Amino acid sequence: MIYPSIDKILNIVDSKYALVYLVSKRSKEMTKTNYYQMDQKDYKSSKPIGRALEEVYNELIHVK
Repeated sequence: MIYPSIDKILNIVDSKYALVYLVSKRSKEMTKTNYYQMDQKDYKSSKPIGRALEEVYNELIHVK
């Protein structure tokens, strides 16, 4: 199961489509630049998509 729950994230981001776009761009950026906004040990997920979801949940990434 993916952490955090999609229901909790949708309280932060209004649209599923905006969330998918945001997370996909951020995960590609993580893979390309190897830059993470939290310590690698603080992430619960090992994959970039899960890590991007965690950053959105922790409000490190904002949607305009």
